[in-house]
Amino acid sequence: MEFAELIKTPRVDNVVLHRPFYPAVEGTLCLTGHHLILSSRQDNTEELWLLHSNIDAIDKRFVGSLGTIIIKCKDFRIIQLDIPGMEECLNIASSIEALSTLDSVTLMYPFFYRPMFEVIEDGWHSFLPEQEFELYSSATSEWRLSYVNKEFAVCPSYPPIVIVPKSIDDEALRKVATFRHGGRFPVLSYYHKKNGMVIMRSGQPLTGTNGRRCKEDEKLINATLRAGKRGYIIDTRSLNVAQQARAKGGGFEQEAHYPQWRRIHKSIERYHILQDSLIKLVEACNDQTHNMDRWLSKLEASNWLTHVKEILTTACLAAQCIDREGASVLIHGAEGTDSTLQAASLAQIILEPRSRTVRGFEALIEREWLQAGHPFQQRCAQSAYCNSKQKWEAPVFLLFLDCVWQILRQFPCSFEFNEHFLIMLFEHAYASQFGTFLGNNESERCKLKLQQKTMSLWSWVNRPSELSKFANPLFEANNLVIWPSVAPQSLQLWEGIFLRWNRSSKYVDEAYEEMVNIIEYNRELQAKVNILRRQLAELETEDGLRESP
Repeated sequence: MEFAELIKTPRVDNVVLHRPFYPAVEGTLCLTGHHLILSSRQDNTEELWLLHSNIDAIDKRFVGSLGTIIIKCKDFRIIQLDIPGMEECLNIASSIEALSTLDSVTLMYPFFYRPMFEVIEDGWHSFLPEQEFELYSSATSEWRLSYVNKEFAVCPSYPPIVIVPKSIDDEALRKVATFRHGGRFPVLSYYHKKNGMVIMRSGQPLTGTNGRRCKEDEKLINATLRAGKRGYIIDTRSLNVAQQARAKGGGFEQEAHYPQWRRIHKSIERYHILQDSLIKLVEACNDQTHNMDRWLSKLEASNWLTHVKEILTTACLAAQCIDREGASVLIHGAEGTDSTLQAASLAQIILEPRSRTVRGFEALIEREWLQAGHPFQQRCAQSAYCNSKQKWEAPVFLLFLDCVWQILRQFPCSFEFNEHFLIMLFEHAYASQFGTFLGNNESERCKLKLQQKTMSLWSWVNRPSELSKFANPLFEANNLVIWPSVAPQSLQLWEGIFLRWNRSSKYVDEAYEEMVNIIEYNRELQAKVNILRRQLAELETEDGLRESP
């Protein structure tokens, strides 16, 4: 298919653009295969380059022959284009609708994007499973790399290489895979070097109504326990939902078959409930006519902060089992690709200082989201404005980033990165020139040949010029476990995401710049003080040598 077939009117003059925080500007609107571009050809006026894949929905209005297109973006921006001529307006609108809903992944922009920057590091090879395993292998010999999923034969949503207990062979793993939803047998998610406890994750066991069991599964998860120790299974469904799953062939671990494990149910919502929550929250944030009561009731009705609290509470429970109880943990819900990943990765943010650095956090997203099979293509296909109700969309990753922001806000000196880093990841998960978030799992990415045909987001982010934008000036390495408060009073609306197009952050940005300058000046003064102290010590030593006979 040629993009030209979808572009009925490639260019329109005298179009007026309205967007947040900028004065209205008149210019020429151009449509390309992947971008909507408005150029005013005036000095000091920033052009608009908008990826079609960032467009969530459009509305059309007409007054006489003047048409208006309201573009609602996946990053929650709302842009208005006033277009002279009804026919041109209708043509532009239908072209945008077609170009923003392309069915084929290979027609998306990452396959056409060619970087204008020098590639210093190939991000596709920055966080390989073998490299991550090396970090653990120095501390323990009880785990091994398994290539049982080579060619994705055992589990389509797992990577080819996984970390499993050394005492369990590949044949046993194949049997366990038939007993777990989607073939997602328990694998290592995190090893706590302080006490050797681990977080594992998986899909639900397929016990069904007959109480089916699998000896190899029992042996696998028991292999993670120390002698005389108990473990905890954290099920991210309510007990009622887990019991209902048995009728569909799913289920949960029976106490009789897993006597050394205590099961805890911590309900985390998923799918359309989360999508509806996001839609209600963004609608509330965009409505400027609220009085205080109406705003607070709409914020509460969205339930967004309740979901944030549920996820953080589950992550804190997992971290508590590991660090304070000295017990290993297995986390799963139904599929093991959504709430399971939220809880497992947030527990690592709490427990592991490396996960709070830039590269450590990137490694976490690679390992616990991309390689772990979170279906980004499905979940991020639509955002808060799309009218068509589809089954698979859900802001699972955005909720995770919101939870990380809540912890960052409570521990502002413990993270190497700032809020802009999290916002950037949100934006690229929904619309990007990079191939990192395309596809639903490693198997799909392999078939699409993303490593050969697209650029990795990490290749761009990890250049010094970009990293400096995401550096937290308050960062001081903290090797301790951090325990965030999950009390309702401690959780706040993430203004940087949900209110950034509704009110200017100009003065906050200026204050931030001033803070950065003060910290830099303080470092310079501290360096001068250290030099003067050394000089003083040298002078005192010289005086002592002169005075001694």
